[in-house]
Amino acid sequence: MDTSSYFVIFASVMNKNNINTVSLYNEFNVFLKKHFPYKVQKISLNAGFSCPNRDGSVGWGGCTYCNNQTFNPAYCDTGKSISLQMEEGKAFFSHKYPEMKYLAYFQAYSNTYAGLDELKRKYEEALSVQDVVGLVIGTRPDCMPEALLNYLEEINQYAFLIVEYGIESTNDETLLRINRGHTFAVAKDAICRTAERNIFTGGHVILGLPGEERKEMIEQAAVLSELPLTTLKLHQLQLIKGTRMAYEYQKDPERFHLYTAGEYADLVIDYIERLRPDLVLDRFISQSPKKMLIAPDWGLKNYEFTDMVKKRMRQRMSYQGKFYKGVVKE
Repeated sequence: MDTSSYFVIFASVMNKNNINTVSLYNEFNVFLKKHFPYKVQKISLNAGFSCPNRDGSVGWGGCTYCNNQTFNPAYCDTGKSISLQMEEGKAFFSHKYPEMKYLAYFQAYSNTYAGLDELKRKYEEALSVQDVVGLVIGTRPDCMPEALLNYLEEINQYAFLIVEYGIESTNDETLLRINRGHTFAVAKDAICRTAERNIFTGGHVILGLPGEERKEMIEQAAVLSELPLTTLKLHQLQLIKGTRMAYEYQKDPERFHLYTAGEYADLVIDYIERLRPDLVLDRFISQSPKKMLIAPDWGLKNYEFTDMVKKRMRQRMSYQGKFYKGVVKE
């Protein structure tokens, strides 16, 4: 379908009578409803993996913005087995929806950075837990060998699977500046190789990285739209205690533009308007523990920020792909 046809169809329902009910963008929960007849919740795991950008394989010290403690709920503890972390996570969520099923979310560090036998053992332990119906595996694009892709292709035949890659930026100068340890070409290659196996493939980017201007960030949306991504996460830049970037900010704050919640919401909307309309948007912000956060501290929960974005999109008569110039998949 060409974009002009898509937009005519979409715009025809964007009128004052139903603007509050029309879908403004492809939401992740709607995506899950297409694949499951019941509620599904991701449960974060810390499986004890490391990162090649920390142990010297790629670099030392990790990415300049990264403190992985910000990712882990209280039940995530490498001293606990994967099964126990899953059971404690289930107990946390089950009171709300007793019939809920779960996705084991391998989140902390690089969750494909180990030998194949160890990866198989950990993934299959998670899948063996009652009511676990699939995996979400977060990793770096330079940690996906073909042998592992072969195995993940097998898992994909009997369980729901998303592999999420940290892209962070499409600008190689930025990636070098934040000590990412790979180029955008590496991310593109991993995404393409994974999607070729018919595995749902996700990406993650950070908006507001030092050195990137607003115009450049918005243009990034078109670049990512050309990749065979299924899902995309956007996060605001956060300065976290104990990171190299926090030190850089303390030393030279003028190098950073820390967005207000309103500024960032408008940036997100401009970004969404240029994304491929069939891309599934998982989230727009990240919430770090308050005791670890230096800035920006908006005091907003994820759903509150999402509500802000939706309200502004309605005010602007905005929707995902409004200014996308590519071809929409049938």
